[in-house]
Amino acid sequence: MFEKILIANRGEIACRVIETAQSMGIATVAVYSDADCGAKHVALADEAVHIGPAPVRESYLLGERIIEAAKQTGAQAIHPGYGFLSENAGFADLCAKNDLIFIGPPADAIRAMGSKSQAKEIMDKAGVPLVPGYHGDNQDPDFLAAEADKMGYPVLIKASLGGGGKGMRLVEKAADFAASLESCKREAVNAFGDDHVLVERFVTRPRHIEMQVFADSHGQAVHLFERDCSVQRRHQKVLEEAPAPGMNEELRAEMGKAATDAALAIGYQGAGTVEFIVETSEDGVPGAFFFMEMNTRLQVEHPVTEMITGEDLVAWQLKVASGMPLPKAQSEITCTGHALEARLYAEDPANDFLPAIGRLHHFKTPNAIARIDSGVRAGDEVSMHYDPMIAKVITHGADRSEAIRRMVRALEQTEVAGLVTNRDFLKKAAGHPAFGSGLLDTSFIEKYETDLLPNEGEGASVHDLAFAALALLRQRDRQARSEADHSADPWSPWGRTDNWRLNDTSNTDIRLQPMGASEPVMVHAEIDGQDYHFRIADEVLSFAAVREEGLDLTAQVNGVKAKRAVHLRESALTVIGADRTQRLTLIDPMAAAGEEEGGSGRMTAPMPGKITAVKVNAGESVEEGQALMVVEAMKMEHTIAAPHDGVVAEVRFAVGDQVAEGDELISFEEV
Repeated sequence: MFEKILIANRGEIACRVIETAQSMGIATVAVYSDADCGAKHVALADEAVHIGPAPVRESYLLGERIIEAAKQTGAQAIHPGYGFLSENAGFADLCAKNDLIFIGPPADAIRAMGSKSQAKEIMDKAGVPLVPGYHGDNQDPDFLAAEADKMGYPVLIKASLGGGGKGMRLVEKAADFAASLESCKREAVNAFGDDHVLVERFVTRPRHIEMQVFADSHGQAVHLFERDCSVQRRHQKVLEEAPAPGMNEELRAEMGKAATDAALAIGYQGAGTVEFIVETSEDGVPGAFFFMEMNTRLQVEHPVTEMITGEDLVAWQLKVASGMPLPKAQSEITCTGHALEARLYAEDPANDFLPAIGRLHHFKTPNAIARIDSGVRAGDEVSMHYDPMIAKVITHGADRSEAIRRMVRALEQTEVAGLVTNRDFLKKAAGHPAFGSGLLDTSFIEKYETDLLPNEGEGASVHDLAFAALALLRQRDRQARSEADHSADPWSPWGRTDNWRLNDTSNTDIRLQPMGASEPVMVHAEIDGQDYHFRIADEVLSFAAVREEGLDLTAQVNGVKAKRAVHLRESALTVIGADRTQRLTLIDPMAAAGEEEGGSGRMTAPMPGKITAVKVNAGESVEEGQALMVVEAMKMEHTIAAPHDGVVAEVRFAVGDQVAEGDELISFEEV
């Protein structure tokens, strides 16, 4: 077994590998960029080496620099985690050339599965079912369009070297094929350095079911059951679970054999995942399955497999990479209960899931009811340079219903402030009756989006507004106490903290503006000793028996116990309840009086990123919804569209330019 390993990754997966390695008595070395010098994985590791600036191409993708760090610290092996260099055959070769063990499959196996086209050829020869499609080398757009016409729409365009939902486009009709192909190829080049694509028929009512496989250097291969990852958004997994709902033993055995045969066919070693598209009947029962791809690494969703099998997959990786045989034979691997995983991201479901960038001011998780895998802590920065995942929330139960109940409760008890997140969206998805029924396919989110996404007209609840006002009043009370303690005249009535007011008044008006609202809401507060009364429009809420513990506020509200966590930072308030997170801004009427109303002829960057396409010139007429510019952030493309008809007055950035959030990209005039 190794004495020291280097983890060539960051964030959650680096922390995960460090945890297991250290539990096995193995010393760990972290690597970090300028942006990660204070990151959690750096703090956890025994040693850490700086490898470059924040952009991944100048740090985490520099294989030679990582090899140098391993040699410098005396590491014997390198664990690549997932993403970055984990499926880079050249890096695996580089490790071998420098007498370092790559904790993953052989380079030839990575190459074989790294190209979706080549992988499908190998699987076809091995007798694994394939989805009808074109997987060849001819990349002429007209030829690919003709192939799509032959197989019939809808079709899926996929980057041959793609993964993680990037470089993938669903095309519903022939008229959209050319534009989708162009966008897919551009995204593929930016993400993977290769624009080669394949085209496949899109399976209707598809489920994404994958098999976790493991193989060793002694010719043995096993599977550790399946995972269902059908709940996806833009081909990126949102909720994962194991085992798959409705899976029968016969189908499981067929898929397991196909997966292990695939691993043995390419001389595989280590952890891998064979992904299948599975057609389902109207009642949700899985049926025919087709090979999609093989991921030659540990998957993000591996914890659900660990929860149902009781096995530590990272420990398995370390043992197999050190030359040991598989820890268990197929007959010894058992499945107990059911597990779910939800990916908590810094992203805005109300704004087309755009990534959120900034500081994580508050982060609290329910460790008693769920396993939390995270690479960040309160106070850490979520950077534009990396994936905006905050944590993975994992629950286990005796059956699927119990695992779902625990997931819903765990998400209710998860608190994040400083950044907008998808927490509320995840809770709605996990608690949705259709999800509970197990009637799943990859269109789940699109099918139920009105139930899952925030309702624009919903506004802030009166309870959220009242709790926000309560938190503000109690903060002011603490400030008054502090000022009184340091006052030269502590007996002055102006320093009293018992809500005394001149002429015996104890009323105040607080203006709070919910995120997305055009106007603030007036909250009239009356303080009566230790009780508070809030009038919002025609509704009055009376708070008694108020208790405060950290950010948590509990009170009897009109005789019923209620609780919220309220985070205050300058004029920004985040009210976190079990069902909803509400972001509010405290409006200062005096400060707002001098502000000018903004114009409507400006298009601004929704996040920091790089301009990858400019589709208009100054002087051009545009129609509402027309694509004007494309911004790439976190390897995903975001199209800037015209909000209404108009004429472009000025294009302020060119292809390749970096933009900051809020930068004016295009100005135009209405017609």
